[in-house]
Amino acid sequence: MTTTFPDVTISTDRLVLRPFEEEDVTALAEMMNDEHVTAWTSAPHPYTRAHAHGWATRAAHAERTEGRGIVFAVTEFLTQRLVGIVHLQNTNWRTRATEAAYVTAPWARGEGYASESVLAVARWLFRDQGFERLELRTAADNTASQQVAQKIGCISEGVLRNAWIVRVQTADGTWTDTRTDLIVWSLVPEDLEDGPGYDGYEDFEDEYSYPQRADAHGRPVGADRS
Repeated sequence: MTTTFPDVTISTDRLVLRPFEEEDVTALAEMMNDEHVTAWTSAPHPYTRAHAHGWATRAAHAERTEGRGIVFAVTEFLTQRLVGIVHLQNTNWRTRATEAAYVTAPWARGEGYASESVLAVARWLFRDQGFERLELRTAADNTASQQVAQKIGCISEGVLRNAWIVRVQTADGTWTDTRTDLIVWSLVPEDLEDGPGYDGYEDFEDEYSYPQRADAHGRPVGADRS
């Protein structure tokens, strides 16, 4: 049984989803220091160049080679600039199921890039990799993330109560942790048979950031739940 994803690049009309490279470090550090990413993810704050370098050159690639999932740097086709991340994580190879996490850079919001990239990954996952389930989890108040799930055809399955920690900025500019619920969404192959295409993605709401797992070593999205 295959227990790692292939090292691939996925293209759409507007985007190229590829492995991270050392050249992504500066843009990655800037993206992960955005206040919305700080609020909705558990990425280190401040997110340093050392964090970004560790992710782009080692940790992101280890997600694939060690069988946990796969990480895509989302880039614009025309400019080649980094505009986001899509990460398949917590992969169960026996049940052919995995979880998608995603972040959109502040300079790329309002373009529908999160929806386009996650849908492209879902199609590749189902059609080329033989997977049967893609799961997304969104913080209860993260309406932008929920809109992405809805736009690509996900079904809401329920709520995990008190299951996630987000950060709230206080009046003095510091950040404090608070608990929140997670909404569980799923996508299965038949959902895409007559599902959405890429037309009209520019009309989507801003996609700023989404529940991701990160650790003190700078993995901005995705860490195993154990």
